[in-house]
Amino acid sequence: MVPARKFETIAEYIESFPENVQSVLEKLRATVQEAAPEAGESISYDMPTFRLNGERLVYFSAWKNHIGLYSIPEGNGAFRKELSPYEGEKGSLRFPLEKPIPYDLVKKNCHVSYKRNPRRKEVTEFLTAGLELKTNLSISGLIYFYP
Repeated sequence: MVPARKFETIAEYIESFPENVQSVLEKLRATVQEAAPEAGESISYDMPTFRLNGERLVYFSAWKNHIGLYSIPEGNGAFRKELSPYEGEKGSLRFPLEKPIPYDLVKKNCHVSYKRNPRRKEVTEFLTAGLELKTNLSISGLIYFYP
């Protein structure tokens, strides 16, 4: 049995798939980067992962027939209804490869995930009351997400 390949970067992960899947993964990556420009990239659980303030914002993987998106926030009823056609197991979403990927929904998921970020309260206080942040936190991207 051949051991599973370990990836160091998201680019390596994406390059391991056929071209048609690579294009979907690249667009998914770009969508998350656009929605969360301050999020850092890594590989976690052998999947491309985006982190914000040390917390997983979202991660994804490619499978034979679908793209899986993980770390799905609870959201409100309307948001859950929007996600329902893609619901997978254990709070994941499954986007079939033979159908168009709803990139706008991926972007919205990133924004809802941000709202549950544990540092959000500190940033909200800073923005509304003009307080100084007590950490070395770069707030440029966080202002972008402030609703």
